[in-house]
Amino acid sequence: MNTKYLDLLSQKYDCEEKVVTEIINLEAILNLPKGTEHFVSDLHGEFQAFQHVLRNGSGNVKEKIKDLFKDVLSEKEIIEFATLVYYPEEKLKLIKNNFGNQQDLNQWYTEIIGHLIKLISYASSKYTRSKLRKALPNQFVYIIEELLYKRDESANKEHYYKKIVQQIISLGQADKLIIGLAYTTQRLVVDHLHVVGDIYDRGPQPDKIMDTLINYHSVDIQWGNHDVLWLGAFAGSKVCLANIIRISARYDNLDILEDVYGINLRPLLNLAEKYYTDNPAFRPKINADKKVSEYERLQITKIHQAIAMIQFKLEMPIIKRRPDFNMSERLLLEKIDYDKNEITIHGTTYQLDNSCFATVNPEQPEQLLEEEEQVMERLLFSVQHSEKLARHMNFLMKKGSLYLQYNGNLLIHGCIPLDEEGNMEKLVIENKTYAGRDLLDKFEHYLRYAFAHPEETDDLATDMVWYLWTGEYSSLFGKREMTTFERYFIKDKKTHKERKNPYYYLRENEDVCRKILMEFNLNPDQGHIINGHTPVKEIEGENPIKANGKMLVIDGGFSKAYQSTTGIAGYTLLYNSYGMQLVAHKQFNSKEDVLLNGTDVLSVKRLVDKELERKMVKETNIGEELLKEISNLNSLLEYRYMN
Repeated sequence: MNTKYLDLLSQKYDCEEKVVTEIINLEAILNLPKGTEHFVSDLHGEFQAFQHVLRNGSGNVKEKIKDLFKDVLSEKEIIEFATLVYYPEEKLKLIKNNFGNQQDLNQWYTEIIGHLIKLISYASSKYTRSKLRKALPNQFVYIIEELLYKRDESANKEHYYKKIVQQIISLGQADKLIIGLAYTTQRLVVDHLHVVGDIYDRGPQPDKIMDTLINYHSVDIQWGNHDVLWLGAFAGSKVCLANIIRISARYDNLDILEDVYGINLRPLLNLAEKYYTDNPAFRPKINADKKVSEYERLQITKIHQAIAMIQFKLEMPIIKRRPDFNMSERLLLEKIDYDKNEITIHGTTYQLDNSCFATVNPEQPEQLLEEEEQVMERLLFSVQHSEKLARHMNFLMKKGSLYLQYNGNLLIHGCIPLDEEGNMEKLVIENKTYAGRDLLDKFEHYLRYAFAHPEETDDLATDMVWYLWTGEYSSLFGKREMTTFERYFIKDKKTHKERKNPYYYLRENEDVCRKILMEFNLNPDQGHIINGHTPVKEIEGENPIKANGKMLVIDGGFSKAYQSTTGIAGYTLLYNSYGMQLVAHKQFNSKEDVLLNGTDVLSVKRLVDKELERKMVKETNIGEELLKEISNLNSLLEYRYMN
């Protein structure tokens, strides 16, 4: 081993006793049960529903409460206690309003603090004391540890423990302690969170999801197609930015750009007011519970048209300079007969409806007006100088990846592009052919390069980020072509159809899934592919557990836009030392409904896999790192003896 590294390591462990103690500690940790992993996917800006699932640990919190208190508390009391753990600040206010005198409230404080201490003791049973200490509220660490580790064998300290709780209450610290204990419980029931793509798009509060993740104790992210669109815009891709604005206008979600991230849309509105009028194809999809004036609706409709036409223009130079993308069929503005208002696609001519080509030069349809160029420059400048967006995108890049091999499983948002025989599809990039894992690694390389070099805007890396959004062999898109133009302008719905990559029906096949796992150097007997991206239509009987349990699809529809077709409000996955459970969720109404009525959003839990033997830390990714650390420490011991 490198002696310089060992010299550096010896500065931390400066005596033999420290080295030996740490080896003993790490070896012991290897033999603890693995922590609980929590998988969520396709959040689509639905912060309130995501926050609830995070706080209740997909039912893990209530399960532990039931295990402990089923013989002590009634069902109603269990629900009340669980709600207190989920939303301690708000629930405390409601509970305290029900007490007529301080004495009864103090008695309740005593009981509930005892219940919370017992719950934390149970939830932390597979953690070291040092790990538990890090999860405790700082101001109460000493007090909580005294209560956690008390022994009742003798009565010597009985009054001591009672006095601690009495003093907490009399000094007005009970609420703070209860809140701290509740959040500690939430943290303990989930050891690590996986977000399998699409934090952004459609929903109103992706920024709050990002803030939550930034402050979460342990998390990784597998980028979704919408996440990459935002990363691409921040990296300097104007066509990615145009897509973001267009989608935000389509779903009446421009507030996220203007009010949250401070992107000034006034120049775009001025352009839109000049060239566009009302157009039914571009009216925003507005939630039933939101009131929008006709004037606001018209403004959004005009912005929607303006940015859509800019997007279609910006796509064309990329398609032309990247023949390897094989997207020449998408040069649609060149296929229009502007006199007849018709377009010819795949040899068939269609009449165009609701057209809005006032800014298009039929001789050079890809050419932006000078005003459009200026608008995009100003929008891009605004995006790249948003402090909040920079913080969110940097975190997304730091914690994210296109795929992840974790504890024997493959986590990926979209797909592994396959042909109809189940072979890995090949894409030629700069005269070299890539497929399977190599292709995804290449995609990620370009995305990271583009993000690190935002000043380069017409390079292959930036173009490749857009390809990830819309390309045929993109692992995030996974369709033959994106028919956005057709959906706006052609009535014939046959032109709207987007043919999916064969992966999406071949993933039902166990042999195909095993082949994919082997492609990523994972054990096909034990591993699973954990997938998001495509809503599972449970309402039609679709099963999220596919290929004899090798494929788990956990996008069930957090997004309200999908819930009418899925019939549920999302799947999540729990993986603890005993095995995997898939959890289906009912529609989340509101936090207020949970607080007042104890309504939860869980429905059925399905066993995916049960471990034959309880899985220990030494069998996990963390265990691999600890084994390396132990090896290094043993080398340090030998190095000391030799010197």
